[in-house]
Amino acid sequence: MKFSLAYEMQRPMLDDHAVIEETIEQCVFADKMGFDAVWFVEHHFLTTFSSSPCPEVIFGALSRLTKRIRLGFGVAVLPYHHPVRVAERVAMIDQLSHGRVEFGTGRSAPYEQIGMGIDPRDTREMWAESLDMIPKIWNSDYFEHEGKFWNVPPRQVLPKPYQQPHPPIWVAALQPATYEIAAQKGIGVMALGVNAPAVLEPEIKKYKAAVKNATPVGITTNNQWLSSIFGLCGDDTKTIQELSAQSLKTFFGPGRPYVQDQKDVYEKLLDQWGGIPEHLISNFSRYIDVNKPTAGTNGNSAHSFDLSGGALAQKIWEEFDSETMAERGVIVAGDPDACIKGAKLHEATGVDELQFLMATETVGHEAVMKSIEMFGQYVIPEFRKNSKDLPEPNCPLH
Repeated sequence: MKFSLAYEMQRPMLDDHAVIEETIEQCVFADKMGFDAVWFVEHHFLTTFSSSPCPEVIFGALSRLTKRIRLGFGVAVLPYHHPVRVAERVAMIDQLSHGRVEFGTGRSAPYEQIGMGIDPRDTREMWAESLDMIPKIWNSDYFEHEGKFWNVPPRQVLPKPYQQPHPPIWVAALQPATYEIAAQKGIGVMALGVNAPAVLEPEIKKYKAAVKNATPVGITTNNQWLSSIFGLCGDDTKTIQELSAQSLKTFFGPGRPYVQDQKDVYEKLLDQWGGIPEHLISNFSRYIDVNKPTAGTNGNSAHSFDLSGGALAQKIWEEFDSETMAERGVIVAGDPDACIKGAKLHEATGVDELQFLMATETVGHEAVMKSIEMFGQYVIPEFRKNSKDLPEPNCPLH
């Protein structure tokens, strides 16, 4: 199983220079410590929540400052850009990095889409049309296209990617319908919703079976599954788990970008985390009908228990404790032994790559640097013992 880092480039207060410098330092260190990839989001208009509007620019720097770590678009928001420009930018980074690009794709959310002048109702079709075009651009001498959203007369588009036939293609996915689309199109799944591994296991199995029959949108199939979680490694397990849990809850707190305008968001998060823990059922028993049919991993579905328009589910979610999160693999946090134990929960479900969001507005630079170091020294080697995929320099700079 591979290990990677995700970056939103968050700050509690707007401080662009500091977050850029710290992020680059962390990524260069992660390269030295054996992480397999770093992934950068593309977000717009999210003051303090994300300072990463153009990952390809960061990758221009990292391509020359790192030697082996892969550079992942997590994701390129295809409806915002002309497909020719996306193909050019990704190929240029692939050339600069000597073939280390992972091409993640997505379509963002209504708040950003509207800010970009895009009708949210069009974004799925725009994503699909762009996704169909880009591999053809990379693998055609002259490319032309007539579509619903874009038209390109016969043109030669350069550069071509360093990797042949092209970088691995992925899609950001938050629900089973997208997992199915990924399997049909032969592209990798980036499961970004922060789920307990037991919840995702049946979905991973279905995807792995279905992708064997894909009609690839690219020249080759990417059949990998990436799960994104919150994680942190340090000396004291209890302290580190509480810090990681706080980071996760702040990230998904009320009014935050990933939850705003979503219906039943805390009921869904409780389900994603494996259902309501037994001790919280006891604490909230006066509000919960324990005799109702349930569907969660532990037999407890938050959907059955919300009796107050979401307020009860949010309250239960707020009291979800760090120890249970760690036991279920919702976070992989603690000392090295705890992190190894948590990561193995994900490995057992068939996950190919475990992506960690460490650097958030509640976790400072020094804690992140120490976590990267401890993962590199103690955790990652545990997963390399019997693996042929030792972290050799993929494409060293000469």
